[in-house]
Amino acid sequence: MTERHDSEADEGMALQGGFVMGSRIQEGLPHPLGATWDGLGVNFALFSAHATRVELCLFDEAGKEEVERIPLPEYTDEVWHGYLPDARPGQLYGYRVHGLYAPEEGHRFNPHKLLIDPYAKQLVGELVWDDALYGYTIGHEDGDLSFDERDSGPFMPRCRVIDPAFTWGRSSEIMVPWSDTVIYEAHARGYTMRHPAVPEELRGTFSGLAVPEVVDYLKGLGISSLELMPIHAFADDRHLQEKELHNYWGYNTLAFFVPHPRYMATGTISEFKQMVARYHAAGIEVLLDVVYNHTAEGNEMGPTLSLKGIDNASYYRLMPEENRYYINDTGTGNTLNLSHPRVLQMVTDSLRYWASEMRVDGFRFDLATILGRESDGFDEGGGFLDSCRQDPLLSQCKLIAEPWDCGPGGYQVGKFPPGWAEWNDRFRDDMRAFWRGDEGKLPAFANRLTASADLFNHRGRKAFSSINFVTAHDGFTLRDLVSYSDKHNEANGEDNQDGHDDNVSWNHGVEGETDDAEIRELRMRQMRNQLATLILSQGTPMLLGGDEFGRTQAGNNNAYCQDSEIGWVNWDLSDEGRELLAFTRKLIHLRRHYPILERGRFMTGELNERLGIKDVTWLKPNAEEMVDEDWHRENAKAIAVVLDGHAQPTGICAPGNDVTVLLTLNAGPEETVFVLPESPGGSQWVRRIDTFDPAADDVRCDMKAEYAVQGRSLSLFELVEEGRGAPHA
Repeated sequence: MTERHDSEADEGMALQGGFVMGSRIQEGLPHPLGATWDGLGVNFALFSAHATRVELCLFDEAGKEEVERIPLPEYTDEVWHGYLPDARPGQLYGYRVHGLYAPEEGHRFNPHKLLIDPYAKQLVGELVWDDALYGYTIGHEDGDLSFDERDSGPFMPRCRVIDPAFTWGRSSEIMVPWSDTVIYEAHARGYTMRHPAVPEELRGTFSGLAVPEVVDYLKGLGISSLELMPIHAFADDRHLQEKELHNYWGYNTLAFFVPHPRYMATGTISEFKQMVARYHAAGIEVLLDVVYNHTAEGNEMGPTLSLKGIDNASYYRLMPEENRYYINDTGTGNTLNLSHPRVLQMVTDSLRYWASEMRVDGFRFDLATILGRESDGFDEGGGFLDSCRQDPLLSQCKLIAEPWDCGPGGYQVGKFPPGWAEWNDRFRDDMRAFWRGDEGKLPAFANRLTASADLFNHRGRKAFSSINFVTAHDGFTLRDLVSYSDKHNEANGEDNQDGHDDNVSWNHGVEGETDDAEIRELRMRQMRNQLATLILSQGTPMLLGGDEFGRTQAGNNNAYCQDSEIGWVNWDLSDEGRELLAFTRKLIHLRRHYPILERGRFMTGELNERLGIKDVTWLKPNAEEMVDEDWHRENAKAIAVVLDGHAQPTGICAPGNDVTVLLTLNAGPEETVFVLPESPGGSQWVRRIDTFDPAADDVRCDMKAEYAVQGRSLSLFELVEEGRGAPHA
């Protein structure tokens, strides 16, 4: 039986414990939401459709004592608001919200719980796990239907009023075209925790990422866009802390406008802005991996930290006939209700804040299918996706979807609307399988190499809509991909039951590290193969930070809780690591050098009758063009592809003037001899890359010459045209 509780009945609560109702409070405005400093005072505004009273809680400068509770005096359009003329930036605050505690009706108001403002811009102090954080009494026979009267204030972080002023100086916004984009995924903390050029006190912070040596390294690598894993303030899960582990990845958001406090060495949000300014000065974009699909409050048995206590029935998707329970399309306990206009507003306001105030250049949306879900399932015309497309600011940002979730019909790769790019896990799996030597993979390989037109070539979408990757934070690193056939997640404390079992990986004969020279050489070659196909494919490449020199997580493919040397990047490079790094730099440089690799127009392989050109031609090793039966030979593992630089580059029917490129690929174990094809106007082929011998000099080869491609390797050639000479990258 639920303990139905109406906190409004307790008229004296605002006066208990020495708190006084402030008479200096003014009406204020219902907008903007959050705590807004206007130069004279602070306006406080909080949405709650079902609350009966909202109290603003003020704290002393140290954040230790709650010195005052002030009821917000006005309620306009479901927004509670008030104005404090004597409040200033630096003021610490939180909320206590009154209303029905009736979980079976979807309401979980409990004014004994201090709550984070959903629009807070900074948090001070740590979340300290205690039973008082829960709206119900843990251990009570009625479970979450019980009502807990302990004060959670001593265990909650405080919101801080900020002054957003910042001098950007000569820093300017940069807009890297999608066609020039090479994304580099990194962890804001783990990337610098072991970096020798980063002072110890700055390691693991935004200031650490802004150290010149770090910025210069990424600029020298050639990437265009740094994508940071979640930096919104997040909670460190209680069950992980009890195992002396931590929520390292940060997919557990507490506040959508707040930089994570542990990532700030200076304790001010200007530190994040300074980091962005440094990267912009180097010509590098900053993208954020954002989590708007769920929060850290979990399901009905989770804590009451913010939205659950402000207006549970509005903010979360609840089971239609059982409002006590949450729809769990995220696999994390709850799902944000973006069908509600105020929740949609919160998310889009957050995005605009990061894009305008913090000058972030784009976003990768975790479990983005959730964001397109309406009451009847995924809808690519849903409110959130439409709002991003029509917003004058957000529509100019890079918008990248992780196009799946755990709910019914959750896999939506290729189904997002124009204007969005998508993580392409088909690229990951098909490229891994091809280089592992799996049979029957040529058709899939060809599709992935040419930007997965089978998935994305519709509605005017461009080739860069496919975000190609072979590794990401979730799964094996590149080195582990070629060193382990099975995951090794024992350090996570879940009996190796967590993480994916099917990784399309191969240890090449020995599980884990080995001194066997032959196996080590083959693994290095396979890493070069994966990097080469990633960076030389059509579409937008995404490189996992550290893969360029072969970092390892010792076979852990789910390091979400490893805020340790398992999850941190090790900058003590071996000779092998330095060689791989040099090879990766060369690959990215060549991608820039060959515009044919960065075209937005999908390649079809069809003859352009007016120009007499095929944009892409697939060849057998003997230089004969592939026919249907060749594509269906299960044991075929060698293929060549010509990307013709004279193919029509845009919608205007005119020839291009790019360099023609030839790739010869052999995923089989034995050497295969390729005949280098003739090309109209060409005089020779120049070999620029051979993954079997990455340090070899360029080699000139005649048309129709034979070229031996060693087992499990690829080569790249550029065409020398008569009268044009061989360009030098």
